[in-house]
Amino acid sequence: MLRGKTIIVTGANSGIGKATAAELLRRQGRVIMACRDRERAEKAAQEIKQEAGPEQGELVIKLLDLASLKSVRIFCEEIMKEESRIDILINNAGIYQCPYTKSEDGFEMQFAVNHLGHFLLTNLLLDLLKRSAPSRIIVVSSKLYKYGEINFDDLNSEQSYDKAFAYARSKLANLLFTLELSHRLEETGVTVNALTPGIVRTNLGRHVHIPLFVKPLFNLASRAFFKSPEEGAQTSVYLACSPDVEGVQGKCFANCHEEHLLAKATDEEVAKKLWDISEVMVGITN
Repeated sequence: MLRGKTIIVTGANSGIGKATAAELLRRQGRVIMACRDRERAEKAAQEIKQEAGPEQGELVIKLLDLASLKSVRIFCEEIMKEESRIDILINNAGIYQCPYTKSEDGFEMQFAVNHLGHFLLTNLLLDLLKRSAPSRIIVVSSKLYKYGEINFDDLNSEQSYDKAFAYARSKLANLLFTLELSHRLEETGVTVNALTPGIVRTNLGRHVHIPLFVKPLFNLASRAFFKSPEEGAQTSVYLACSPDVEGVQGKCFANCHEEHLLAKATDEEVAKKLWDISEVMVGITN
């Protein structure tokens, strides 16, 4: 049970985030849905409450646009003012293979939302997480990290842009962030772990063009072979609740088991350099 525990889930209005929020609410947690669009969040909240059943925790909606560093800062200021504790932070929201666009701060959109927004969010909430220890941070990555590279000369994809590569790079950044953060959290009582949920039927692929004549076949195949959002959320829920991962630090999980990562995702030097550059990009240091 999660009674008395407060959990933030980013992107909780759809897909894996929504299924995660419903399960944590069912376990009587106090779930803060951090979402970009209030209307969509309120509609999702009604559905989540119905799914969670009679004995449920409390659901709170807070506005958070991860593509805006200003929005992240406002969200964190409100949380620090209003919440006495944060027990679990689930960095779940993501954008997938969108056409080339820049965030309001001038960063390539997938890198901005999937990495930089969550990087700033986590850093600004760290003091509260430490005061609430033992507490947990969970980072939702993707197996597609395997196709990404961190090119420090073109983090903003201004020299060339491939939407699939940019997504893979942002998910590799999630794993490197988890690695470096785990070192910084030693002896604090706060743990951080990542997960790859597998292929899940969500609206994440809304920017991927599938020809009309292929769509019925694709939909059939996705129902047969892709996970449901509830199945996709299982590892997030496991990392949030299970006593098995108490004190476990800096690992990546898939299907509730530890996953072996490629060397590029465990490169300490790259992780440290990415951290330092990310600090400058989000304005934590000069």
